[in-house]
Amino acid sequence: MAARSYGQYCGVTTAVELIGERWALLIVRDLLVGPRRYTDLKQGLPRIPTNILSTRLKELQEGGVVRRVPLSNCGLVYELTPYGRSFEPIMLALGRWGFQAMGDPEEGDVVTPDSLTMALRTAFQPDAAEDAEYELHVGDVALRASVRDGVLSVAQLAPPAPPVGGRLPDGEPDAVIVAGPGIRRLIGGEITPAEAVAQDVVAVVRGEASWLDAFAATFHIARMHAELHV
Repeated sequence: MAARSYGQYCGVTTAVELIGERWALLIVRDLLVGPRRYTDLKQGLPRIPTNILSTRLKELQEGGVVRRVPLSNCGLVYELTPYGRSFEPIMLALGRWGFQAMGDPEEGDVVTPDSLTMALRTAFQPDAAEDAEYELHVGDVALRASVRDGVLSVAQLAPPAPPVGGRLPDGEPDAVIVAGPGIRRLIGGEITPAEAVAQDVVAVVRGEASWLDAFAATFHIARMHAELHV
């Protein structure tokens, strides 16, 4: 458990004490993508001090959220326990809530493979999803998003996936999409796919341009009606 106690007998309090310390939520976010070695976690969270990463991992293990296990050809890795994995719907809801207040990135803000993977999972709309294979490039990150029968799977293409990243998908994608941070405006419905292309927010560099319409329907977070002042 976290070193500080709020001194209240409440489920919300307990949750905050478990994962409310700085960086803890982002560690859980990245482990929701898959098991990670210590070095993988450090690479995915470049600003976290090593002593803080070690401390948070220890706290998360003591709280029953994370465990350290041997994995073939990878040595020891960190993974979420079943209790830790049960946080996923809350994490996705938290991402949708935070999306409402996102503005343009600040200088130095980065997109990582795990953060982009979770962004796609956050925005995924299974009822509107058309079976497709998308290759998405945002900065130095490239992912393969496979949609089949309303189920999304995401594989990391670049930078090279960690050894625990799983098998890369077979075959060619239906569309290769290159985008900048402005893709959030497409996902949020602020601009249409045609406007996104016209404004150089995204580009379909391989495949039919119509796949961008399917992508926008598949990955969408509706904006709240109330005005947000950010």
